[in-house]
Amino acid sequence: MDAQAPDALLRFFRSIQDPRAHNTRHLLSDILAISILAVLCGAEGWIAVETWAWANIEWLKTFLELPHGIPSHDTFDRVFAMLDPMAFEKCFMTWTAALINTCKGSFIAVDGKTLRRSFKRAWSKTPVHLVSAFLSKNKIVLGQLATDSKSNEITAIPKLLAMLNLQEATVTIDAMGCQREIASQIRSQKGHYLLAVKENQPTLYEKVKGLMDEGILDGFKDMQRDYFEETDADHGRIETRRVWVTNEVKWLSKDLLDLWDGLSSVVMVEATRQDLGDISGKVTVERRYYISSHDGTDAKRVAEGIRQHWGVENGLHWCLDVGMREDESRIRVKHGAENFSRLRRIALNKLKRFEMKKENGKVIKAGIRLKQQACGWSRDFLIQALLS
Repeated sequence: MDAQAPDALLRFFRSIQDPRAHNTRHLLSDILAISILAVLCGAEGWIAVETWAWANIEWLKTFLELPHGIPSHDTFDRVFAMLDPMAFEKCFMTWTAALINTCKGSFIAVDGKTLRRSFKRAWSKTPVHLVSAFLSKNKIVLGQLATDSKSNEITAIPKLLAMLNLQEATVTIDAMGCQREIASQIRSQKGHYLLAVKENQPTLYEKVKGLMDEGILDGFKDMQRDYFEETDADHGRIETRRVWVTNEVKWLSKDLLDLWDGLSSVVMVEATRQDLGDISGKVTVERRYYISSHDGTDAKRVAEGIRQHWGVENGLHWCLDVGMREDESRIRVKHGAENFSRLRRIALNKLKRFEMKKENGKVIKAGIRLKQQACGWSRDFLIQALLS
């Protein structure tokens, strides 16, 4: 069982081509296996990866070849700096596809994150920016691609979406990804979209805003619509979200509808917040607008998709930054930062599914950081995480 558990995960990554010359001392498969397992146990850099491997060498010998022992941290650094990130990503996506049966009916949140200390060029201070696809309901990272800067998300998003199976799934993206070409691509891949609309699309924004604001003032007279409301009291504040959705897009201009493939409904979310610690009782109100290719008017379902997209911050970015300390990483050489971030996401996908249990079967409530530590402390926990 000890050898079978790692093999169930590692077999998805054996097709990656070794970027080095043929006269190598250490097998690429061994380097990949050690790296994935070490990060799963909490390693945050190549020295930690090497140290973890030496501490577990006798166990590693039961399923790895290790012809010259454990590679040095410089070897790990050099190999992952040269490793083709797209080849690594394709293997990663094949593995994630095996974790889930289908994305049909689910929301896929696409969002970007900057690796703050991963400067590709120290003199220009240009960090690596990653765009990730996150299956919100299952809390699984489906894929990621790197771009040089946040402004280039627009070019990275189509490449990432092209690698995913979007059939009958709904892709949610913030305003930066609200582009006609992206909407058309999602529809061509048999998926749906729910896109935030802001002033970067001025004509669309003004039309959607005008339609929804006037509709609310008139009570949506003679217009088909749906409404949903929910209230949360957390973190010292009360927030009420009201969601209106209508499929009466005929009131938008025909030229606009022709430009946006599949645009079938528009949405407005009004968020009212009151800070309980503010003695002045100040209340803030913010309205957001969205377009969707869904032709229905299920406001509760739309609210769920928007809420899940906002959850990327806690479900993915917060876990990486706080739990795995991604923003503190100083790995910078060539593809090293991007590829190490992929190791973190492999570990995160496993740890999100892993439930630590006591002998009586009671689940131990634990965050990502504690789960990593538990895998490092206990071989049984590590095997359970690999099999989760």
